[in-house]
Amino acid sequence: MGQIEQRLQQLGIELPAVGEPKFSYIPCNRTGNLLYTSGMDCRIDGVLMYEGKVGAELTIEEGQRAARQVIINALAVIKHELGTLDKVAKVVKMLAFVNSAPGFADQPYVINGASDLLIEVFGDAGRHARSAIGTSDLPFHTPVEIEIIVEVKEEA
Repeated sequence: MGQIEQRLQQLGIELPAVGEPKFSYIPCNRTGNLLYTSGMDCRIDGVLMYEGKVGAELTIEEGQRAARQVIINALAVIKHELGTLDKVAKVVKMLAFVNSAPGFADQPYVINGASDLLIEVFGDAGRHARSAIGTSDLPFHTPVEIEIIVEVKEEA
């Protein structure tokens, strides 16, 4: 077990199995030493943990929990692609969308649920550039969708 997987275990996080996409895309795409994930949502065993708009049906705290689950799902995809999360040199960029009620403007607080987990898992290598964007709806009414870009360590 790698160092990052041990860290996940210490945090009580078990990565889910990665299934086949149901639509016309791949879960991640690597070019050179960069790995781009597709947009992920907060599914657990194929079921969204929450549905709806943050600021209406959901609280900021529920949005943060959803964002955290999105990152857990993204880490599972990255591990599936690389074989181990120890190959992640750093998290470069996060693009995050929050399904927001009209007038809701606290998207950065919601996405801290994702950012904070990346820092907990990777330390300083988890610090990243980020955009937290409010949107009027997201696919299947998921409250949060996130994609991330990670730098992969050079093969020795």
